[in-house]
Amino acid sequence: VDLLEELPLPDQQPCIEPLPTSLVYQANFDTNFEDRNAFVTGVAKYIEEATVHSNMNAMLEEGHTYAVMLYTWRSCSRAIPQVKCNEQANRSEIYEKTVQVLEPEVQKLMRFMHFQKLAVDKFMGEVKRLCHQERRKDFVSEAYLLTLGKFINMFAVLDALKNMKSSVKNDYSAYRRSVISILFLILHRAAQFLKKMSDPQSIQESQNLSMFLANHDKITHTLKLALSVITTNIPGVSGSEELICDIVNISVNYYENKMYLIPSEKHMLLKVVMGFGLFLLNNKDVNIYKLHDKKRLNLTKIDKFFKQLQVVPLFGDMQIPLASYIQNMTDYEDNKSRWSCASASTVAPTGVTPQYNLTEQLVSIREDHIKYTSELARHSNNEVVTTAQRDQPRSDAESAELYETALKGLQLLLRWSSHVMEVYSWKLVHPTDKYSSPEDPKTGFHIDVPRRNVGPSSTQVGYILHSMLHFWVEISCRATQSCFSYDYNNKDDICLIVAALYLDSHINFQNHIILGLLAADLLSSSKLLCDNRDQIIISLHIDNPPPSRFLQLYMVRTMLESLIAEKSGTKKPLRQLLDAHTIEAVERFHRDSFFYSPLLEFSETLHECCDLSQLWYREFYLELTMGRRIQFPIEMSLPWILTDHILDKKEPSMMEFVLYPLDLYSDSAHYALTKFKKQFLYDEVEAEVNLCFDPSWFNHALLIITLNIPQHLAGSMLLDQSFRQECGTNIPYLAANKYETLLKQRHVQLLGRSIDLNRLITQRVQVAMHKSVDLAIGKFESGDLTGIMELEMLLDVNRQTHKLLCEHLTLDSFSAILREANHNVSAPYGRITLHVFWELNYDFLPNYCYNGSTNRFVPTPITFSQELTRDKPPNAAHHYLFGSKHLNVAYKEIAGLYSGFVGYPHFAAICRLIGYQGIAVVIEEMLKIVKSLLQGTIVQYVTTLLSVMPPICKLPRFDYGSPGVLEYYQHQLKDIIEYSELKTLVFQNFREVGNALLFCLMIEQNLNQEEICDLLHAAPFQNIIPRPHVKEGEKLDVKVKKLEAKYNSLHLVPLVEKFGTPQQIAIAREGDLLTRERLCCGLSMFEVVLNRVKSFLSDPIWKGPLPSNGVMHVDECTEFHRLWSAIQFVYCIPVRENEFTTEILFGDGLHWAACAIMTLLDQHKRFDVLDFSYHIMKVQRYDERDEIIKQVPLKKFIERVRKFQILNNEIFGVLSKYLTPPTSTGTPMENVRCFQPPIH
Repeated sequence: VDLLEELPLPDQQPCIEPLPTSLVYQANFDTNFEDRNAFVTGVAKYIEEATVHSNMNAMLEEGHTYAVMLYTWRSCSRAIPQVKCNEQANRSEIYEKTVQVLEPEVQKLMRFMHFQKLAVDKFMGEVKRLCHQERRKDFVSEAYLLTLGKFINMFAVLDALKNMKSSVKNDYSAYRRSVISILFLILHRAAQFLKKMSDPQSIQESQNLSMFLANHDKITHTLKLALSVITTNIPGVSGSEELICDIVNISVNYYENKMYLIPSEKHMLLKVVMGFGLFLLNNKDVNIYKLHDKKRLNLTKIDKFFKQLQVVPLFGDMQIPLASYIQNMTDYEDNKSRWSCASASTVAPTGVTPQYNLTEQLVSIREDHIKYTSELARHSNNEVVTTAQRDQPRSDAESAELYETALKGLQLLLRWSSHVMEVYSWKLVHPTDKYSSPEDPKTGFHIDVPRRNVGPSSTQVGYILHSMLHFWVEISCRATQSCFSYDYNNKDDICLIVAALYLDSHINFQNHIILGLLAADLLSSSKLLCDNRDQIIISLHIDNPPPSRFLQLYMVRTMLESLIAEKSGTKKPLRQLLDAHTIEAVERFHRDSFFYSPLLEFSETLHECCDLSQLWYREFYLELTMGRRIQFPIEMSLPWILTDHILDKKEPSMMEFVLYPLDLYSDSAHYALTKFKKQFLYDEVEAEVNLCFDPSWFNHALLIITLNIPQHLAGSMLLDQSFRQECGTNIPYLAANKYETLLKQRHVQLLGRSIDLNRLITQRVQVAMHKSVDLAIGKFESGDLTGIMELEMLLDVNRQTHKLLCEHLTLDSFSAILREANHNVSAPYGRITLHVFWELNYDFLPNYCYNGSTNRFVPTPITFSQELTRDKPPNAAHHYLFGSKHLNVAYKEIAGLYSGFVGYPHFAAICRLIGYQGIAVVIEEMLKIVKSLLQGTIVQYVTTLLSVMPPICKLPRFDYGSPGVLEYYQHQLKDIIEYSELKTLVFQNFREVGNALLFCLMIEQNLNQEEICDLLHAAPFQNIIPRPHVKEGEKLDVKVKKLEAKYNSLHLVPLVEKFGTPQQIAIAREGDLLTRERLCCGLSMFEVVLNRVKSFLSDPIWKGPLPSNGVMHVDECTEFHRLWSAIQFVYCIPVRENEFTTEILFGDGLHWAACAIMTLLDQHKRFDVLDFSYHIMKVQRYDERDEIIKQVPLKKFIERVRKFQILNNEIFGVLSKYLTPPTSTGTPMENVRCFQPPIH
């Protein structure tokens, strides 16, 4: 067994829940006085009293079963179909089935009525016996008086439950109606019912049961009437009020000295024995105030107790205000001033009753908890270390210390459990608080009392209480053994007391009896040596003390109590024959031994002391709904309220205690099966537990925490630190939180089952991660192309969150989650790729202008396409984005910096997110768009514009001067200049083609950078050594070989070929090949794009007819470069003020489209030589004239021409780089054609 503590567990999960008890063992030493005949040396009247105790205890247990029956009664008649009219065909069958169903329940009620009559008779019989004139001065033990008090408690509880359960009366009424209806409808089939109803005894019992159920407080009135009859009508019997006073006084004494260990005993002393006892006393013949004046009762002390604790639990979720017992007395109004507990002055100035203000008590509770936990841990460690090494039993001092520790712990748990139950009861009695919420008047019963009134203070006490249970389960077995030992060894005190009394001849017989009770256990090991009557020596040594028996302890305590009692049945009380020292010793032992019985049943006492199972039950309030509710929603269940408090507040220090309130369900289920013995109650508890772990409840709330914390942490880790520092304290750091502890829980014990919380959270987190990625993509789909930056940030945060969660959870790979959310598992493209293409086609190509200086695309001020409508962005909680509201604002500001343009960061993000396959799909679709433009709209415009071009347009001589040349071209190109759609639709179509080509170029450039980075990272594993620096006298080859030898162990493929399987070798080789054959290693995607575009230019209109000279067209305007020369002349004309230039409206994409077409048609050099605007610029550079020709400033015109010439040359240079393959010498290869000289 000791080795089990060292057994390592496979998961090593932290313990943050009450330790479960897999095997429950409770040694029951309470035989209910069945072994009373074994004590032959005992006094006969005490053995007789033990017999009475046994019978009364059996009746108390039976009374508890009837209390459970009433409390758990659910209306059967409401579930039975009712007869709607007298003409209904199956009404007789319904009546018969109703009787058949309800008859077993009615029999239970009949047995209950007989039992209460028998119990009242039994109680009154004991009262008559004790109040007889010959027995009035006899000694009556405290245990016997408390048993009578328990009877009074049983009567009060049964009466209250009978009054509360209207469904009992309704079911019996339905049963009677059905029986009577059957008698009148089908007499020949109801012979048995007719015989039954004709029996006078049955009729009388039925009437008695009806009256018993109909009359409120029937048991109380019967008991009160019987007590008054005893006092007045029975000869020889009087003084019943003195017996009730004794019961009340012993209850006051026990409550004042805190002689109780479980909450139910404490509340019984208050609610019934004091309150109900006073109510029974007060009648027309007995006045409790006169008894108070005669010192028979202490009403002042009772009023003080009732003032301190105003409301206590009665049974289950039923509560009773203690002042109600006083207020129901007939003479309450005349003596109202005596009872401060019933007045409004009991409320503190702050408006909160002190006893129920847990906020004030929480500090002391925490201090006691910490102090006692430390003490308990010390004893626990000492037991673990020394028990295995101990050869001898514990000493009396060690046992006494453990006994005191165990008793102190039970008393602390009793106090805390009582606080929780009392506060809960008080809040249920006060649905609305008129002091803290004066604007919310109390208008009646509220079914949402728990939700409205249970605050954070109650939860704190609940958590502390459950944490104490965590330690108690570990020490309970050892503490039980210690209690046994100490209880027995304390019998030394009995022997010493008896020895001290031995010299007194008056009580010598009593001493022998007490020693006789212990003879079987003690005298075999002890020696009583008497030298003379003045000296007694007792030697007591017990090696293996047997456990004490309850009856043995009862007899010893009762007989010792008789020695010091005021009433002893003799002329002179025995107390007067004892000296003060002996009386003090007997009283001390009698007081201390009260706790021996509950400590002998330590495990059971501990369980009852910490039992909070009644916090779940709400049968009383379900009855008040009169069938409108089958069960209350989970939001009104106190275990869930406590759990939801942690999940809602998200306080880090309380996060580890989130499982403790759920243990209340286990307590409630255990109580339903073992105490109530009702399967349907267990089923309801089980259903609520299942609802707790439903995704919409506990797991959803827990998921928010387990996902929010890593999401918040990931967002903080990826946020730029310099940006955070500039923001100061506006972006707080995440507080320390032990969410990892929750994620490690794999064996949560609940309702006797082991729940893998890690697995449940993994399932929910898996769905939540998918939802988070889905929301990120959905947010991107609702915006323009610039949202690709925010999408990448969100995916990076989710990727980091996934990495943090994977430390404790077994999740799918993030790439798999991303593919699933992106709908890219089997499709060649996903949602991101589709939206990228959508934005490129409908927004980027027609509405963005490229600026070569900044290498960015910016939105055009005037759009020439239809306005694009997008979906509304999805609403998402902050924990599904960047983790917190502050981080969401911070990342939104960062993403806003990328929102006004599309540039290098956006294209890099596109490359990373859509990958090679997505890029291939997008570019293929882009080429289709370019093809449709070039072979459709643009070719039509080119045909139209060429038709209005002059057939011949020569380059004028320099002699005309630049103004003349400009005016010449203005006249020649008049139709082109005045073409209405030139500066709108024509330029728009060319801009779309140019933007498409620029997009492909940008994608390739960013792909090259990504691939170069990958190659540099992979180089050490591919045996690619960068060229080292060589000093003078060193040889490059030697140095390279040394480096290759040094890093040879990193070369992956040879290692796999040496140690791997054939499949691994094939994968390694393919991966190495794929890494080496990258686009940046000589392949060009943009070259392929240009060649594809070239294939689109198959229409003869682009090149025109063959030249007449066999070489080229010089002055003819039949080729595209001549048309673009005219178009360039048009947009080089300076615009007037407040007008947009072509650069602003269309950007450089216009020029990229034209230059690409001319380059692919091999017309770019002819364009450089024969362009109209270039010719004017050359002439103006020669004559340097500046005039205004037909409202066109010549100098401004030349400036624009020069700017566009630079732009065109750059574009031609870039295109030539991709289209002209390099030679081995590194210089581009030119195709030279030789022509015959012209013949004159």
